[in-house]
Amino acid sequence: MIPAADPPLDTGPVTRRAPDGACDAHVHMLAAPEEAPLWDGRVEDPAPGWTFDRYLAAYRAQCEALNVSRTVVVHSILYGTDNAVTARAVAALGRDRARGIGLVRDDATDADLDVLVGAGIVGVRLNYVHGGVLSWDGVEAMAPRLAERGLHVQMLARADHLPDLAPRIRAMPVDVVLDHMAWPAVAAGPAAPGFRALRDLVADRAAWVKLSAPYRVCADPYDDALPLVRSLLDAAPERCVWGSDWPHIMLGDAARPRSGALLDVLARATDEAEWRTVLVDAPAALYGLSDN
Repeated sequence: MIPAADPPLDTGPVTRRAPDGACDAHVHMLAAPEEAPLWDGRVEDPAPGWTFDRYLAAYRAQCEALNVSRTVVVHSILYGTDNAVTARAVAALGRDRARGIGLVRDDATDADLDVLVGAGIVGVRLNYVHGGVLSWDGVEAMAPRLAERGLHVQMLARADHLPDLAPRIRAMPVDVVLDHMAWPAVAAGPAAPGFRALRDLVADRAAWVKLSAPYRVCADPYDDALPLVRSLLDAAPERCVWGSDWPHIMLGDAARPRSGALLDVLARATDEAEWRTVLVDAPAALYGLSDN
C-alpha cells in the first residue's frame, strides 16, 4: 500500500488572509493505523509517523496562518464507513466551529443516520467518479430520511456527468453540494456543456459548489481555473463555498499545493463582498456555522 506524503506544514505566502469567521469547507482528518482501523479497499495509507494529534496540530497551524476559524471535516474513504476519526475531529475542533461529512452504505439504517447527526455530521458523501460504498441510486432512495434529519448530500462528480445527472439533482429533497467545481476539463473552459450544467444548477439554487482543489485540474498558480471560478461566482456567490482540501491525500499526478496559493485563487477571483460571502456567509447558511 502506498503511504500518503507528509502533510504540508507551510501554507506558503498568504496574499490575503481570510475575513474573521471564515470557514474551510473541505478538509480531511487522518490518524495513525493503530489509532483507527483502515478500510481494506483503500488505495493509500496515512503518512507514516503521523498521529491524529499531529494532524490536528498541523491543521490548526494552517487555520492560524489563513485566519480560518471554522471547518468542515470530510470523512476519508481510507476508513470506509467507520466515521470515528471524522467525529473525533469535529469534537476536537469544537461543535460550535466544526461540522462533519460522513460516509454510509446504501443500506444505512435510521440508527446509522442518527449516529451521524449526534456526532455533528451534517451530510453524507457520494463519490460518483471512483465509486465506493454509496451509490447515486442508494442516496436517492435515502434522501427522504436524510431530509428528516437535516442532512445533505455532498458529491464528487465530473462536470461531464452533470448534463445527465442535473434533472435528478434538481429533484432531490435535500441540498446537493458538488465537490471541487465538479472536476472540470479546464482547457474546455466555462462554455463546455458539463460546466454549463454545473453553472445552471448553481444559478438556479439547485445545488451548491465548492471552489476547491484547482491543483487537481491545473498547475500552480492555477490561473487556468480563474475563469471557471469567476463563472460560478457570477452565477450565485451565495451558493459557493471554499475549501483547502488539506492535507491533499490521494494526489495521483497532481503536484502538492500550498494552501496559501489555493486561498489566493479565490482572492484573485472575488471582490470584497464575494470574498466574505464565500468564506463566511455561504458556509454559515449551508452548515449552520454562525460567524458570531
